[in-house]
Amino acid sequence: MEIDYFLLALAFILMHEMDAIRCREWRILPGLSLLPDRSGMIVFQILHIPLFYLILAEALAGNEVFIRGLNIFLIIHLFLHIGFLWHSKNEFKDWVSWSIIIGAAVFATLDLLFP
Repeated sequence: MEIDYFLLALAFILMHEMDAIRCREWRILPGLSLLPDRSGMIVFQILHIPLFYLILAEALAGNEVFIRGLNIFLIIHLFLHIGFLWHSKNEFKDWVSWSIIIGAAVFATLDLLFP
C-alpha cells in the first residue's frame, strides 16, 4: 500500500481545525476577533461547513490543481501560525497543536515533491 501524502496532509489540517476550536482561533483572526467570543465561535464553526465541503468535494474529484493549491496553502499556513505567535490571544502553544500544524505542512510538502 502506497502512502498518500495528500490524504495525510488533509487529515492533519482537519484535525487542526478541530484543535482550533479548543484553542479559540477565531480570537486571533482578523474580522472574527472583533465579534463577542461566543458569536466568533459560532461563525468560525459555521464557515467551516462550506469550507470542508469544498475541500472534500475537490479532493474526492481528484482536482489536481486544487490539491496542489491546498498543499501550497498548508505550507503557508504554518508560516501564518509562526507569524501569529506574538498574538496575546494565541493559544496554539503546546506540542500537540504544533505537531498537527507542522504535520500538515510536512505532508503537503511531500505530496508536492512526490505526487
